[in-house]
Amino acid sequence: MNNHVSSKPSTMKLKHTINPILLYFIHFIISLYTILTYIPYYFLSESRQEKSNQIKAKPVNSKPESAYRSVNSLDGLASVLYPGCDTLDKVFMHAKNKFKDKRLLGTREILNEEDEVQPNGKIFKKVILGNYNWLSFEDVFVRAFNFGNGLQILGQKPKTNIAIFCETRAEWMIAAQACFMYNFQLVTLYATLGGPAIVHGLNETEVTNIITSKELLQTKLKDIVSLVPCLRHIITVDGKPPTWSEFPKGVIVHTMAAVQALGAKASVENKPHSKPVPSDIAVIMYTSGSTGLPKGVMISHSNLIAGITGMAERIPELGEKDVYVGYLPLAHVLELSAELVCLSHGCCIGYSSPQTLADQSSKIKKGSKGDTSILKPTLMAAVPEIMDRIYKNVMNKVNEMSNFQRTLFILAYNYKMEQISKGHGTPLCDSFIFRKVRSLLGGNIRLLLCGGAPLSATTQRFMNICFCCPVGQGYGLTESCGAGTITEVWDYNTGRVGAPLVCCEIKLKNWEEGGYFNTDKPHPRGEIIIGGQNVTMGYYKNEAKTKADFFEDENGQRWLCTGDIGEFDPDGCLKIIDRKKDLVKLQAGEYVSLGKVEAALKNLSLIDNICAYANSYHSYVIGFVVPNQKELTELARKRGLRGTWEELCNSCEMENEVLKVLSEAAVSASLEKFEIPVKIRLSPEPWTPETGLVTDAFKLKRKELKTHYQADIERMYGRK
Repeated sequence: MNNHVSSKPSTMKLKHTINPILLYFIHFIISLYTILTYIPYYFLSESRQEKSNQIKAKPVNSKPESAYRSVNSLDGLASVLYPGCDTLDKVFMHAKNKFKDKRLLGTREILNEEDEVQPNGKIFKKVILGNYNWLSFEDVFVRAFNFGNGLQILGQKPKTNIAIFCETRAEWMIAAQACFMYNFQLVTLYATLGGPAIVHGLNETEVTNIITSKELLQTKLKDIVSLVPCLRHIITVDGKPPTWSEFPKGVIVHTMAAVQALGAKASVENKPHSKPVPSDIAVIMYTSGSTGLPKGVMISHSNLIAGITGMAERIPELGEKDVYVGYLPLAHVLELSAELVCLSHGCCIGYSSPQTLADQSSKIKKGSKGDTSILKPTLMAAVPEIMDRIYKNVMNKVNEMSNFQRTLFILAYNYKMEQISKGHGTPLCDSFIFRKVRSLLGGNIRLLLCGGAPLSATTQRFMNICFCCPVGQGYGLTESCGAGTITEVWDYNTGRVGAPLVCCEIKLKNWEEGGYFNTDKPHPRGEIIIGGQNVTMGYYKNEAKTKADFFEDENGQRWLCTGDIGEFDPDGCLKIIDRKKDLVKLQAGEYVSLGKVEAALKNLSLIDNICAYANSYHSYVIGFVVPNQKELTELARKRGLRGTWEELCNSCEMENEVLKVLSEAAVSASLEKFEIPVKIRLSPEPWTPETGLVTDAFKLKRKELKTHYQADIERMYGRK
């Protein structure tokens, strides 16, 4: 691999146990195959290695603080997808006119729901789903137009706020398009937010109307409606919910279908509606927030269009043949941007959920098909948590194989890793060895895009190899419309997030306290500052925070101070190497990057999740660990320890055993002695967005984790 690569193939190879003589024979066959296939491959295709060595971004001048731009936008940053389409309603109208009767949004039919009793007595709801039912571009346009008109009749005024608090589904996108058309400011809230955060968002934006689902109305909104005094109308996307007596007076519940019917009936006599301009707010997106109450990011039409313009440029041959699976929260900028990219290019979007995504997903009844098996998507976005789960599940299956099958898989895996590092493909391995793994996501995936948090080099390389497609890492924030960088599809290097998108430029600002400077050799380092049309308007009703995180330069361009620390490789690709908030100074003066410690340990099969913790009053790092139940139970059996799951997690002996495994892995990962956790707490409960301990993108919420484990922190630091 070239010098940009952070992890050498040899460090990520799988280990095997095979007779040396047989191994030599296998290597001879592999070498013969490589020679025979290399000659035609050399003449028929340009090596990825050659493309990978190309310069992807350059500084615009010779000063250390100079911004880097993509080589495709050195003369000017891109800001629009199509000429004249400078607002989101115009982008959709362009797509509707071009792709009129083609499929756009798909939803699977629910054939049956069953309660399945588990061995531990818990009841899981299982579903049997049918085929996808599709709405065309024209269908979606008509439904959105009528819905927007219906909302207008209910009293929704242009440039006023309306909230959506709903799971990812076709109705979410229809409602969003209606708001873009009628210039309603769409307030988005994660479906997994807790009560106080929902109340905060709804009251801060003073919404009178909210769009939701029956389930969320019953489970989340019902208990807090009385705390939202401005609320007048609740619109449920999936039918009428049962009524209840304690519902506040003055609040009316409608179905989405009823509001659409109201809009359709009145559309003939209605006056022309108010249309947005590029600088109008399209979305107020409440971040799930890793600290404190969520903040509302004000995103204009021009911000979103610039962001999706930059993203689309990194996806080659994007078009009508592509099928995208939508299952991440649409209230997250990654999913909303990805779906808008697809919509604007004629791709169809089939909806799913993490619980129904694959045949093995938790809500899919055994023997029936998950969503990707039916949809067969070509494009998919994911957060590292999902990719890490896939990696661990497949590796567990590999470990359960017979010795011969496991050896064959490992040899093919290691062979393909070497070929990828040279920029070559392995069609036979893809067809015979990795086909079954690839079929887990439908078998047709041509590009996986990962964002939301850093993806480990091991998981990225595993997904490259087993799913036989590029894994693009992206970097962006809600405050930059999710746009910042994305790796090129032919760049199979790991540990990097790619070059700046064509819509923005990135510079590095010195951070003296952390010891990062844009004059550092061999690579400039510093806080990542993003500039461009995709940089948003700031935080809703929070001028102090807006002034702290955003600024305008002398040319009127907006810039965002991200708080992330990066470095540029010689080819113009960015690496995320630290985060200001994650850097802790120990009692003796050493700086510890908590994120670095977690990244080094998270890929252990024994670990489902880990949070490192330290403070300046103590000299060592501690950790909170969610262990993998199967692996921990097996470790306990080997050590002769018995007990329930909770008893094992609360056992000092098990803590010490896990700590030994962590320490060995930390040394292998070249962590400094002061970076290695000295004490840990095992958590029997997983961290999910519902617990409030991680965000919807599964980023750790350090403040909440600290509060949750305060007693354990005091115990581990010897105060109890």
